[in-house]
Amino acid sequence: MASVQQVEGGGAEPTREVSEDELFDVLANQRRRFALHLLKKEGDETIAIGDMAEQIAAWENGIDTTEITGSERKRVYTALQQSHLPMMDDAGVVRFNKDRGVVEPTPALQDIDLYMDVVEGREIPWSTYYVGLSAVAAALAGAVWLDAWPFTLLPEFAWTVAIVVAFLFSALAHKYYTAEMKVGEPEEPPELT
Repeated sequence: MASVQQVEGGGAEPTREVSEDELFDVLANQRRRFALHLLKKEGDETIAIGDMAEQIAAWENGIDTTEITGSERKRVYTALQQSHLPMMDDAGVVRFNKDRGVVEPTPALQDIDLYMDVVEGREIPWSTYYVGLSAVAAALAGAVWLDAWPFTLLPEFAWTVAIVVAFLFSALAHKYYTAEMKVGEPEEPPELT
């Protein structure tokens, strides 16, 4: 779907919605995820490819930007310039001006968090957690409705409050966790924290 967006200098530039396939292709590579994180962290700012390469090289090597070598920076710079940024530009996630050596985010970058469900180690996705919590709540409600012992020891209202409180605490924990793992929010990309 094409639309028109105002760009710097008062001109108009055609833009389109990014398809899920294109977005998942962009997210499939760690270096591209790092670039997206950096762009979101900087807001609407344009970033020089050299600065981006320096920060990504530091993240990849687990060191401070002052400690990276010229070859580490150059390796990232070359890959960004020749492969990653043109691909992200084609997908419509960023605008890459190769001649000026700068990258800027597009409005499509704001929706990227919808596709990031960072799950580490043996953790379960939140969607699976909520399905399980709903199943437990349904079983509890059924046991209360059938007057099964020991659920008759407390009034139905108390069990209803318990279910609501369980979902409330789960939702608050989910909100806190996803805020900590949001692309562009913490200092480092979510997969490094």
